[in-house]
Amino acid sequence: MTLQAASPANKTGVPHAAESVLADRADFVSFAIGDDKYGVDIMAVREIKGWSNVTHLPRQPDYVRGVLNLRGVMVPIVDLRCRFGQGLTEPTPMHIVIIVQIEGRQVGILADRVLDIVSAEASKIQPVPKVAQSARVDFLSGLVSIDDVMLALIDLPHLLSLPLDETEQN
Repeated sequence: MTLQAASPANKTGVPHAAESVLADRADFVSFAIGDDKYGVDIMAVREIKGWSNVTHLPRQPDYVRGVLNLRGVMVPIVDLRCRFGQGLTEPTPMHIVIIVQIEGRQVGILADRVLDIVSAEASKIQPVPKVAQSARVDFLSGLVSIDDVMLALIDLPHLLSLPLDETEQN
């Protein structure tokens, strides 16, 4: 197939036909919490680092483990296991923190381990079934199956904005 010959390139050198194919794909950083597998939009991820001690702050929800000083920026760390109602994570040096940028601020999400960077066709992302009212389901933007593994895609703005805004006002 001569995609490049048939399609003139744009300023980035990517053929226009290939550019539209790329726009139909979504890339995610996949990670695990226990046996559950999740994904976050790779464009929101700023950094992945190993667990290190955080500074605990008073009057925070249980799932806000504290803050981490990341090159002079105080980054709140959210324990996803706790946020999803599965109890507190007992962090070890094997745990990871995924630093994401949401609405102009950085937030760390605590997870057990990073799995991979995966790509999926946007058309393959399915809506989350609303079988029951569950806070865990409300934090998800969709489901996608990649190589027979189901990834629950996290809706970062919904997961992080309201609770952290509430804690900032206290």
